[in-house]
Amino acid sequence: MMTRRLFQFLASGLSISHLSKSLASPNISSPWQISTFKVDVTCPIGHPCMGGGISNAKVVVDPLECRGVVIKNGDLKMPVVIASIDWCEIRNEAYDQFRDALAKAANTSREYVILTAIHQHDTPIADLYAEELLVKNGGIGSICMPDFFQKTIEKVAAAIKQSEMQCQNLTHIGTGQAQVKGVASNRRFILPDGKPSFSRTSATRDEYARSQPEGTIDPYLKTLSFWNQEKPVAAFSFYSVHPMSYYGQGEVSWDFPGMARDARQKATPDCLQVYVSGCSGNVTAGKYNDGSRKNRQTLANRLESAMKEAFETTKRVPLKSSVLRDVKVRIEPRTSVGFSRKELTDKLKNDPNPFHKCLAAMGLSWLRREENPNHIVDVPCLDFGFAALLLMPGESYVEFQLYAQSIRPKDFICVAGYGESATGYVPTDKAVQENDTNLGDWCWVAPDSESRLKLAIRAGLRQ
Repeated sequence: MMTRRLFQFLASGLSISHLSKSLASPNISSPWQISTFKVDVTCPIGHPCMGGGISNAKVVVDPLECRGVVIKNGDLKMPVVIASIDWCEIRNEAYDQFRDALAKAANTSREYVILTAIHQHDTPIADLYAEELLVKNGGIGSICMPDFFQKTIEKVAAAIKQSEMQCQNLTHIGTGQAQVKGVASNRRFILPDGKPSFSRTSATRDEYARSQPEGTIDPYLKTLSFWNQEKPVAAFSFYSVHPMSYYGQGEVSWDFPGMARDARQKATPDCLQVYVSGCSGNVTAGKYNDGSRKNRQTLANRLESAMKEAFETTKRVPLKSSVLRDVKVRIEPRTSVGFSRKELTDKLKNDPNPFHKCLAAMGLSWLRREENPNHIVDVPCLDFGFAALLLMPGESYVEFQLYAQSIRPKDFICVAGYGESATGYVPTDKAVQENDTNLGDWCWVAPDSESRLKLAIRAGLRQ
């Protein structure tokens, strides 16, 4: 029987559940099994992109996909689902509903669903309560189409059920990494007067900003792969950068990460290629990207080259055991000037700018959720001992990823961002103290979130 241990950290709002002591043991009578799925999740024409923040969808340049795997063992009733989706964000109740649908399809529970968005901006955001608030207050501005959302989660759930017919043994875990050259740079750079600026966005044309050092990034792409003996079944590539070259014209696209993934898929047709965005709230391609259309392919080529190298230098290790730890952490809502319930409600009702209304609705959706004493954010960690996959909420800054890797420097630690994304940016204390200008509107968490998340990281990665 599966055992469950729960530890409460009342002072920090943190708890940890050992969801399975052993997900597998490599024996003939009870082998691990894995199945893969890939689903088209392209939004319809007219759907808001980036939660109403940019033009609605006018044309589909690239199909959007949800790709993932289901891992299970014959002796266990709780499979693990790992899924990455070409959407901008999934927030609040929508995030729970999506995971519940996948969990039901895989005969597991919500905590066993590791769902991450890649965060391309020319793609949908899902926040059902925020959309409900907009409709109730005049219908000016829109975040998502609830009917499309419901149909999408049903499609992905159906694909998971169908994938069971193609289960195969899972015998080895593969690990490989490669440096990505000429893609990532931190938003932060130093001005000639010695003061920090945070204006190096995804597409940066300022010559001085582009000439400055990359700053704090994770230069490596990590590929975690799943094997049936010598046959690769699925490869998950993790890299920390905002996944946009240019956007905002209503051209639905998987952008350069999707292009790189597609190229790798064509090169390895029997191995499902999955791309995962790491903690990249403060990391963009701005140093290497001026926003020109031709540069999208250049960035894709550089990313693909690293994906190829990481895969080809992979080391396979027999799968022996694993544990899924679900760390639950309460992240307090932001209540500073402009973010109180009264101010957000006033903006929702009276601001003439449709996107400002959308921002207010998303803020109120998160505030409502966080006021629920039973609500806590899941920070799951799937740990194989020598390697682990950790999922962080929202647009967590890259420092959290580097911190996770520093805890177990000898192990292969893969970090995904954009889990529960209602937080928006999750900055470090230093970024708050330096008045990071990106935190003006897309950050709904209190300034003291760093210590809480670091505690969750330590709990998830403990050996």
